[in-house]
Amino acid sequence: MSTHTQIIYQIVFSTKNRETTLEPKSKELYRYISGILKNKQCHLYQIGGTGNHIHIITHLHPAVSLAGLVKDIKLASSIHIKTNDIFQNFKGWQSGYGAFTYHSNEKEKLINYVENQENHHRTKSFTEEYIDLLNEHRIIFEKKYLF
Repeated sequence: MSTHTQIIYQIVFSTKNRETTLEPKSKELYRYISGILKNKQCHLYQIGGTGNHIHIITHLHPAVSLAGLVKDIKLASSIHIKTNDIFQNFKGWQSGYGAFTYHSNEKEKLINYVENQENHHRTKSFTEEYIDLLNEHRIIFEKKYLF
């Protein structure tokens, strides 16, 4: 029997110290991360963000670990950004990340949410958004350890 999975992840991580060092809708960065996912046989549904964080909506190949994938994305994209001088003030990514699972019925809603990050963040900070995600998924946390 072959392996079958259908787990949609929303992966979220920010720049170091949540500094605004990215350009929103950075096509080059998003294209590069898309290539990493493709090479790992993960299906990318949407990628987007703002100047200080990104969201990736993806399905992981069954042989790929979440932690390994995030590590590879952050390491390779950091090298790519610095080598190609894409964002001059970029200092790296934060050390942690958030990953949240969703039912396949929620895929379109997630895609729209990530497509509209700029509008969304006109009224809500990244910190507020992240805390909302943690609460929505019933993840217990202490605010002092988040950032």
